[in-house]
Amino acid sequence: MLLGPGPSDAHPRVIQAMMSGMIGYLDPDFLLVMDEVCELLRLVFQTEDHLTLVIAGTGSAGMEAGLNSLLEPDDTIIVCSVGFFGERMVEMARRIGANVVPLQADWGAPFPAELLEAELKSHPNVKMVAAVHAETSTGIRQPLEELSRLSKEYDTLFMVDAVTSLGGNEVAVDRLDIDYCYSATQKCLACPPGLSPVALGPRAQDVLLNRQRKPTSWYLDLALLANYWTSERRYHHTAPVSMILALREGLRIALEEGLEARFARHHRNARALWAGLEALGLDIVAPERYRLDQITPMWIPDGIDDMAVRRTLLREHSIEIGGGLGEFAGKVWRIGLMGESSKAENVLALLAALESILPGVGYEVPQGAGVSAASRSLGSVVVN
Repeated sequence: MLLGPGPSDAHPRVIQAMMSGMIGYLDPDFLLVMDEVCELLRLVFQTEDHLTLVIAGTGSAGMEAGLNSLLEPDDTIIVCSVGFFGERMVEMARRIGANVVPLQADWGAPFPAELLEAELKSHPNVKMVAAVHAETSTGIRQPLEELSRLSKEYDTLFMVDAVTSLGGNEVAVDRLDIDYCYSATQKCLACPPGLSPVALGPRAQDVLLNRQRKPTSWYLDLALLANYWTSERRYHHTAPVSMILALREGLRIALEEGLEARFARHHRNARALWAGLEALGLDIVAPERYRLDQITPMWIPDGIDDMAVRRTLLREHSIEIGGGLGEFAGKVWRIGLMGESSKAENVLALLAALESILPGVGYEVPQGAGVSAASRSLGSVVVN
C-alpha cells in the first residue's frame, strides 16, 4: 500500500494500457494518441490557450525544462521557497547561470505574498517568479492568486510546480494566469513515474521563440519538444510509448470521475486522516487552512525511532509512508493520499497499523481512537 509522497498506486486500467502492443513513435495511429493526450491535458490543466505536451522524465525534468528554456544566463528569477522543492528550483536556476533571488519563508507555512512584492519593487528587471503549488516536504498548499497578480503587475513570467497537485487540487492555469506549469504522472494522476505533463502559455511560447541563445539543455529544450508534440511532428527523441498510453488512460479515468468529484475525494480522505492522527495525539505540521490534501507531514513524537516505525509498517503491514526531507529529515513522517491511493480503506488501515505499532516503541495511544475518529469524519458531510 503506497502511502508515501510518491509514487502512488497506479490504476489497474493504467497498468493494462501499459501492456498494449508496441507502436512506432511516428506511426500515424500513435500521433493520434499524442493529440488525445494533449487535449485531455488541456482539460485537466483547465486551459484553452496553453500549449500542452509531455516531457519524458519525472517532475524534476519539467522543472528543469522550464528553467532552461525560459531563462537565459544573467536573467533574474525570484524563487518563492517554503520547502525542499523550492530549494531545488534555486539550485537548478543557478546552474544555468541565472541571477537567482531565493526568497526563503518558514518551512511549514505558506509563502507570504508581501515578501514577493517587496522584492519585486527592489529588482526592476525580473524575468520570472517561481513557486511550488503543493510543497510535498511540508504539506503546504500554497495560495497562488496573489503571487500571480504580482507577477503580472511587474511583467514577469509566472512558473508553478504542480507535481503533487494536478489531478488532486484545482490547477486552473488560465484563471491563475500561469505562464508555465509542470507536473508528474506518479502522484494524483495514478500512473507510474516517468513523465512530466506541462502547459505553456502564450507569453512563455513567445519567450521560447525570441531567445538570444539556445538553452543549455538540448533534451529539455521546450521549443524542440513542442515541434514534436505539435503539428510539425519533428523527430526529437524516442518517445516512451507505453508510458504515454498509460497517461492517456490515467487522464481518461480522472475526467470520467470528474475533476470536482476527484478533488472532493482527496479532501474527504485527507480530513479523515487528520481526524485520526489528532485523535492519537499526533501533531500535523501544516496549519489546517493551508494543508495539502495529498501529503500530510506529521511530527514524529520525541524519542521515537523514525526508521523503526516505517520499517515495521512496511514489513508487517505492507504500508509505505515517507520520511522527512531537508530541514525536516528525521523529524516528520509524510503520509500520501494521492490518486488511486486516496481511499477511505487505506486511511483506516494506516491508522489501525499505527495504533498497533506506536505503543511498542514507547508512544501510548488510545486504542481504536484514530480509526473511530476517521470513520466519523468519513461519515460526515464535507464542505471544501
